[in-house]
Amino acid sequence: VAASGAGGARPPKAPPRRPRGKPRFSRQSAIKKSFQQEQVVFSTPVPADPTVAIIGGGASGLACASALAARGVRAVVFDTVRPFTLTLTHSLAPRPYTSARGSLPLSPPLVQGMHGLGGRMATRMVDDGRRLVFDHAAQFFTASDQRFQKLVDEWVDKGLAREWRGSIGELEAGGHFTAIPSSTPRYIGVRGMRPLADAMLPENDLIKVVRPSWISKLEPFNGLWRLFESEKPQGQYDAVVIAHNGKCANRLLSTSGLPQLTRQMKRLELSSIWALLAAFDDPLPIPQDNTYGTFEGAFVRDIDSLSWMANNTQKLFPLETNRPECWTFFSTASYGKKNKVPQENIPNATAEKVKRDMLGGVELALGLSTGSLQRPFYTRVQLWGAALPMNTPGVPCIFDPQGRAGICGDWLTGSSIEAAVLSGMSLGDHVADYFASGGERPEEFAIGLDDSLNLVEGHDIGQFPGLDPQKPQVAEPQLAPSI
Repeated sequence: VAASGAGGARPPKAPPRRPRGKPRFSRQSAIKKSFQQEQVVFSTPVPADPTVAIIGGGASGLACASALAARGVRAVVFDTVRPFTLTLTHSLAPRPYTSARGSLPLSPPLVQGMHGLGGRMATRMVDDGRRLVFDHAAQFFTASDQRFQKLVDEWVDKGLAREWRGSIGELEAGGHFTAIPSSTPRYIGVRGMRPLADAMLPENDLIKVVRPSWISKLEPFNGLWRLFESEKPQGQYDAVVIAHNGKCANRLLSTSGLPQLTRQMKRLELSSIWALLAAFDDPLPIPQDNTYGTFEGAFVRDIDSLSWMANNTQKLFPLETNRPECWTFFSTASYGKKNKVPQENIPNATAEKVKRDMLGGVELALGLSTGSLQRPFYTRVQLWGAALPMNTPGVPCIFDPQGRAGICGDWLTGSSIEAAVLSGMSLGDHVADYFASGGERPEEFAIGLDDSLNLVEGHDIGQFPGLDPQKPQVAEPQLAPSI
């Protein structure tokens, strides 16, 4: 392999002696160092049967793997989550209480987080004697691009997705609801969002999924990328794709020898959003609309602790009765920023505060008096610390042909499932075109390495092209011509 044209790796220099009393880590110096990395330059021939490592099993990573497989290129997807993890967790409600339907059990419910592929296409199932189902990240999606619409149609034909015909709109404090007309269908997963992710992978032997695996290091060696998980080798690959973002991606890239990718990733700014899942014995007092009836989802206006609320029970099980109401509430990005903590270890005091604030926001939004909202029998708070992009370069993907490495993700064109899928598709096709060219004209395949990032507009929980004519559409990808 060649790092800056060299045939081997240089021996590391001895670190300078650190004066006593100085801090061990400086974020500014770390960023400066990552930008000053020597560029990895692969000069070895492109193999006839290449394999691509994809780090991240969200919608963009899965779409990239699928696009590569369609072109006959092997892909290995590394994802951090364990498949179908079962855990026991207590409701945040500290004691049982009695309602019209009787006393609640003292024992903790069994939670199946449906931890699997899909990233923010996440669904949580809870079994406490009654099945509770929550979409606790992506709530619904629209399709404005023919390529994504084709995938959605396949999901619909397989019975995995359907149109969400329930009323959604804007909710102002005091219970004032206004329905939002949609110029395009809204879609949801029939059994929640997560099963859609599994359906993105074709049934062939060109794609391998490795999980749980937390790739911690990329290293160029003899014309290949070597991947490591805590110093444990995870194989060698002809190209690598980064299909996630945030602190982990920045840390991974900072010593990779890919300064151009590192620079673009570090320019990305991400919002933080709190999610509150709450199950109620009795229906919430939702405002009635003469035309649309009660709403099933609402973008909440002018309440700091609340930006969205959705009735998962009505959304997913519209024909079933006598089920508890399972609601997903999201905070605003400003509230998430003010109350951000390490999402892997949320203090109990913070969790309780967030729950109080968000349930108080629900009361305010519905026009209820303080303390009158019925008490949920199940609650769970979760912080999406790297929730949604706040800026974007407006390109479908990023690819460094010298280092044979790329980036895909929704943030490259916007903030939606559609943007994530299109980005993954675009990068998969782009990498396949690069391999088909034999790597002889690498300069023709550089994309997105120098584009500036501009503000992303839309709702705090993402973009929904076609839902509101005033909201931006997904950027149309512009790629180098196919070979």
